[in-house]
Amino acid sequence: HGAAKVFAYCTHPVLSGRAIENIENSVLDELVVTNTIPLSAAAQACVRIRQLDIAPVVAEAVRRISNEESISAMFR
Repeated sequence: HGAAKVFAYCTHPVLSGRAIENIENSVLDELVVTNTIPLSAAAQACVRIRQLDIAPVVAEAVRRISNEESISAMFR
């Protein structure tokens, strides 16, 4: 029967070489990436790539470390 949709996830999107072309020509419905590094203009224009902002998670982790609080509690 096959998959109805195909999604992929990448935490640190080093999209070099023909990566964008390969993504555009793939069966992927969506590639979800984080904003740990800037996306190229081509990657930003690719309708199959969605970038998530992880700044709030990093900020909360830094706050918890500074206050000697649990980081693992963030993921329960």
